[in-house]
Amino acid sequence: MARRGGADAYTARWRRSAHRARVALRRSGVDSFRGDGSDRIALAGLLLLVPAITFATLIDPVWFSPALLALPIVVGGLLLRPASLLGLYATAAAALIVESVRLGPYLKEPAAVTPGTVLTIAACGSFGLVLAQFRARVGVPWRRGGTMLFDLRERIRVQSALPRLPQGWHREMALRPAGGQSFSGDFVVAARTNGGRTLEVVLTDVSGKGMDAASRALLLSGAFGGLLGSLPPHGFLPAANGYLLRQDWDEGFATSIHLVLDLESGDYEILSAGHPPALQLHAGSGQWEEMAAGGPLLGVYDGAEFDAVKGSLAPGDVLMLFTDGLVEISERDLSEGIDRLTGEADGYVATGFEGAAWHLIEACAKDVNDDRALLLLSRRA
Repeated sequence: MARRGGADAYTARWRRSAHRARVALRRSGVDSFRGDGSDRIALAGLLLLVPAITFATLIDPVWFSPALLALPIVVGGLLLRPASLLGLYATAAAALIVESVRLGPYLKEPAAVTPGTVLTIAACGSFGLVLAQFRARVGVPWRRGGTMLFDLRERIRVQSALPRLPQGWHREMALRPAGGQSFSGDFVVAARTNGGRTLEVVLTDVSGKGMDAASRALLLSGAFGGLLGSLPPHGFLPAANGYLLRQDWDEGFATSIHLVLDLESGDYEILSAGHPPALQLHAGSGQWEEMAAGGPLLGVYDGAEFDAVKGSLAPGDVLMLFTDGLVEISERDLSEGIDRLTGEADGYVATGFEGAAWHLIEACAKDVNDDRALLLLSRRA
């Protein structure tokens, strides 16, 4: 019985030790993924890999070239911190010296260490050290960088989602960044206010394009989303203008158009800050009308005033909001771009505008190297 009790106690202690080791390994992996954990496990693995490669090279240098030492160097540049990386480099340099001595002069042995091998490994090490220093300065591990960019893109997409509208209304939004990138300087924020009766939509075009404007667009979309619905409609653009001025960016201006639509009556107001005019299709006449409101660019000077233009959407009417990338093209006047957009949109009058936003961008500005956005609102007959 005493022997059995001692065996059970030993088994229990072994299981507890194994459980603690698994928990520690899991925590280390999570911390490493987040960028705030130790890199000791990765360093230990790479330090063991270096002598293994050296041993294989000394046994058969034809199949295991001395240049294989570049492998742990490259992996270390992706995983390790700069201080740990220098220790790995010292180990790899020592291994390279051992290989040079044991394999003999490269002029007599073709599989020996050559100057080209040394230069290749040194180049990989320099590149890896630059990557490690950049990660240390940013504070984001390489594994987390892509995830963070994906998360930022999804947040912009969610913030640009239009709220559901009551029966009898149709809305859709299409956005195409410059150069086929995933990030854009154009964004939309929208909300239903006044107990759900009013739809407020703000379409903004940040100066710059693509990735250059994406970081500022992300910051502004969050700020504008917080302002929208928290202020009276006529107070939104002045507040947004003051916010941009406080940022003191070198290239900090933006254009914006603010739509305030009564979903019961169809009456609306449009306020603009240097933005291209909205376009309304009158179903009765089949004609497009420019709804141009006056106002300066956001972020240019304090105390700016923004005048409103009023209109009403009758059953069958359509309202389009868009950014300048859709209609402003080099060697073409703005009015020509608007005429082309309305001409393409006329083809959807008979069949309806469901799914038309993306096709209109493709038809009017497919190959334009600028951010393009188009918002469609229609009131069904």
